Amino acid sequence: MRMRKIHHPSKEEIELSQVLYALGDPARLAIVANLANQTGSCRDACDKNLSKSTLSHHFKILREAGIVYSEKDGACYVNTLRTRDLNDRFPGLLASVLRSSRRASRARSASSRGRT
Repeated sequence: MRMRKIHHPSKEEIELSQVLYALGDPARLAIVANLANQTGSCRDACDKNLSKSTLSHHFKILREAGIVYSEKDGACYVNTLRTRDLNDRFPGLLASVLRSSRRASRARSASSRGRT
């Protein structure tokens, strides 16, 4: 049985609207933030409460937007950020989004600690 090749858009095909759409979902933004800190499988970079089919859906959207590169490694996929391609297309965008996400996360944590 032959494996179907996974489509990854070329750098030139990456569109800003698709990148912003993909990063607009909190679960996908968390995946990207985790991948920015480490390379690994879906399970290493994701909310453990998400089902396998939901994770597959999120990674498909990230891959088709040109944000991640997925490579088959045995029974798993290893996903890496396409940081260089994204920076070539939209300089500073990914870093800015990730910085903003970290600030928002810290603010939520501080706010929740203040309520106890």
